[in-house]
Amino acid sequence: MTAMGIEEKLAQIRDPDLLEEVEAGRGSFLFGSIVEHILHRQRARDAEASILREAADMRGAMPRDRRRRDMVREVIENEPTLPENLQHIHSVLALCGLPYRDPGDAREFFREYGRNSLSLLAGRLKNPVNGEMEFQGLPYGPKARLVLLHLCTEAVRQRSPTITVADSLSGFMKEMGFSVTGGERGTIRQFKEQLNRLAACTLQIGLWDGSDKASTLNVPPFRQLDLWLSHGSGEGQVWSKTVQFHQDFYDNLIQHALPVDIRAARAFAGSARKLDLLFWLGYRLRVLQRPLRLTWANLHSQFGADNASIRSFRQAFKADLAHMQEVFPKLPVSLDEAGMMLQPAHPSALLVPPRLGGAKAGASKAGAARRALAG
Repeated sequence: MTAMGIEEKLAQIRDPDLLEEVEAGRGSFLFGSIVEHILHRQRARDAEASILREAADMRGAMPRDRRRRDMVREVIENEPTLPENLQHIHSVLALCGLPYRDPGDAREFFREYGRNSLSLLAGRLKNPVNGEMEFQGLPYGPKARLVLLHLCTEAVRQRSPTITVADSLSGFMKEMGFSVTGGERGTIRQFKEQLNRLAACTLQIGLWDGSDKASTLNVPPFRQLDLWLSHGSGEGQVWSKTVQFHQDFYDNLIQHALPVDIRAARAFAGSARKLDLLFWLGYRLRVLQRPLRLTWANLHSQFGADNASIRSFRQAFKADLAHMQEVFPKLPVSLDEAGMMLQPAHPSALLVPPRLGGAKAGASKAGAARRALAG
């Protein structure tokens, strides 16, 4: 191969800052070496740009939800988990899933998980317009989970059982990718409905040691909630701002608050079961000391409320876990014919990395993905 002359090398240097370095080096007896070094840097930049273009092309060909998960993975892998990235939910709520779909007029939701059980009882709230105690129904779906995540986070951040939520709830909705709209079918009303349902309900958690000891805990999340939408139909509806947790629940929350990476929650904000899986895995993997085997029957009991048969549940759950592993490729979780196997994890594989972890290489790429997510 014929050696490249200096003019040919100069012709391949295009970036303005590198061209300035070329001009600054002219006249030096080391000019040839300077050009060689600058050309090497230009080629390295070109190679990196080519990789980024290929990745962007691949991401552009992905379905919308897959593209979003891929961007979240890149951000989490390359940027440290800062305090502003962390939300919190009570560990009990991470283990006790709410209904996935609207239970209609049902007044109780019951689920068993291992030796434990959850009973969720619907209640009533006083309507300030007509003075009547109105049935609220059971909380359900992804919005109820996101409301709980937001309220628990605000209690932890404000270090108070009494929190203000109106403005922060709207901001949280935007952060999770929901537009903030008023009216009968607006997102404000949808989130507010779940907030009222949560405020009116009572949780009963049954605990059994597998032998001869059992206990039942009544866990009312809220002591007082003064929220009600006006009859206006625009986005400027006026509603009160205060939520007060029950003191016992709040004290327990402060002791057992489970951190959740808000960037991951945003990736699964449209799916109640994926949010449950995110919370549940976050709890399990942070306390796991030895391998844990769960059968398909165990998993169906925990996550299969919408699937009457284990067969249909297995197909849906495999897809949900695959989506989780798209965001967290190092997740030490596997599925087989017997069920799920969880392995003890190094902190770097957990859903929420250690707070003191350093930033990894490639932060510039993650920054681009983060900006795309924010948009």
